[in-house]
Amino acid sequence: MPQNDGPVKRSARDRRAGRRAEMVEAAMAAVREHGAAVSVAEMAASAGITKPVLYRYFEDRADLQRAVGLRAAEWLMERMAPALAADTGPQNQIAAVIDAFLAGIEEEPELWRFVVHNPAERQPGTEIVEDVREQIARLLAQLIGAKLRLAGRDSGAAEAWAHGLVGMVQSAGDWWLERRTMSRTDLTRYLTALIWDGAAGILGDADDADDTDTSADNADDAHDDPAPVLQMVPKEAGDGA
Repeated sequence: MPQNDGPVKRSARDRRAGRRAEMVEAAMAAVREHGAAVSVAEMAASAGITKPVLYRYFEDRADLQRAVGLRAAEWLMERMAPALAADTGPQNQIAAVIDAFLAGIEEEPELWRFVVHNPAERQPGTEIVEDVREQIARLLAQLIGAKLRLAGRDSGAAEAWAHGLVGMVQSAGDWWLERRTMSRTDLTRYLTALIWDGAAGILGDADDADDTDTSADNADDAHDDPAPVLQMVPKEAGDGA
């Protein structure tokens, strides 16, 4: 058998993969320009090609949407990577991860809506939240599990709680993206406070968490972490709800 068939085939595959990647970037540009309801024709036009040419590289719209979703997930994880890898206290890390997520969907709202909420055909892999949610939940499960074990408690529920918390943050982010009734900073503070107060209650530290609201002078003594987020959320914020 000829020895050069492998490199030739790999070169052809590489060219095809590169062209497909270019079309994905063009499709993302079309989403930004035309919104989440963008048509395949508009995505093809953004790439400077026709729909028949586009479909030489993608099986159907769902295949294109999955490819856009995977690229969007990569982009969002790149935005969140510093927060996920930060060597800081768990409370501050949770706040950083939430803020990075909200900043990502705020920067690319139409892309988020296209991939997550677009009414096109939905198949596994279509939503960008799957990979992102799993990675964030894994981090939270580790943090919650460590706290539970440190307190001498059963850590078996850590993973379930972590996935529930991630779903809550995603839902709150969707609501905020549509309503914008508060700043991103405030939403990050409120969500972090809710998550951390919940953890404190589970661990039997609720009294310590409440102490952060009494005065700015003793807030730093209430938690082991520096610059606690809870001290930025006064009790009055909840009283008005």
